Amino acid sequence: MKTIRFLCLLLAVGVTSALAADPTGSWQWTSHSPNGDIPTTLKLEVKDGQLAGAYSNQFGDTAISNASLKEDAIAFEVVRDFGGTKYIVKYQGKLAGDAISGTIEAPGHDGGASVKLDWNAKRAPIEKKG
Repeated sequence: MKTIRFLCLLLAVGVTSALAADPTGSWQWTSHSPNGDIPTTLKLEVKDGQLAGAYSNQFGDTAISNASLKEDAIAFEVVRDFGGTKYIVKYQGKLAGDAISGTIEAPGHDGGASVKLDWNAKRAPIEKKG
């Protein structure tokens, strides 16, 4: 009986590990702003057990910071410097297969209330070589 319980426990752990969300790859989405659409790309990888990535849009490229992935919940920050003023944009979302949906929290204009926007990213297909 103990053997059956142990095997069931091992099977449950194996299934849970197999179903863990995989954030790696290239993600794309478009944010809508009063100044027009902003196409964005995020490349995620796991380095030494930590989530890391590079964020890119029309305002330039930067590394993400404070990244975390717990089960299917992903979060990270993007720090931008515009004219000597640093802005921190916070991303939170749920990873489901090849999609992430959640919210973006950005600082308000001239120190006003923060702005929250929807965020819906799709994983870009992996390019096949030759």
